[in-house]
Amino acid sequence: MRRQRIVTPHHSKLTAQPVQPGRPRASSRGMLAEAAGELFLEQTYAGTTVDDIARRAGVSRATFFNYFAAKSDLLWLEVDESLAAFPAMLAEADDDVEPMAAVREAVVRLAEGFGPDRLPLAVTQVELMGTDAELQASALPRFLAVVRLVAAAIARRAGEDPDGLLPRAAATAVVGAAVAAAGVWARAGVRRGPLAPLVRAAVEPVCAGYATAFGSE
Repeated sequence: MRRQRIVTPHHSKLTAQPVQPGRPRASSRGMLAEAAGELFLEQTYAGTTVDDIARRAGVSRATFFNYFAAKSDLLWLEVDESLAAFPAMLAEADDDVEPMAAVREAVVRLAEGFGPDRLPLAVTQVELMGTDAELQASALPRFLAVVRLVAAAIARRAGEDPDGLLPRAAATAVVGAAVAAAGVWARAGVRRGPLAPLVRAAVEPVCAGYATAFGSE
């Protein structure tokens, strides 16, 4: 019987097991992420190809692209999964909650999904994986997408144009503050605690400042 690798718990080594027919699709995604994390640590991000990842995971190249549009998406797996729920978090507060308070609580709630044991491996192992340049390049479209979401949420609550100056400026400042907090958290190493308190400390002054611009205190 042909044998291939399957995933054990996150970031653990893959072990050889018999092929099981009809493997659930979710397992292929997890196997690819597991294989990529190992290979990036072993031979750096740049030294690893999509074919290498697919081969280590025991799936085809075509299967890889069923789950990920690009190799860099693997660096953001946990972040992208969490961001999928962010629009609902932004809409959760009652309509009478002032714009910046609603945004502040949504951003903090998003951060609560990350603890010391849940951070993209590429962020904590940048030097070993050689992912610094790729992280910067692939972070920009995600940053801008989150800014658009936050600007739209602020504008809806404030009755303003989402492409207007104040909603865009406020959203950019809030997301930038949250990213700065995440960077400090990622570099803290073994001293790393929960992310949410750092994010709250970073975004609260920004939200308080812009609250006055939208007629709130």
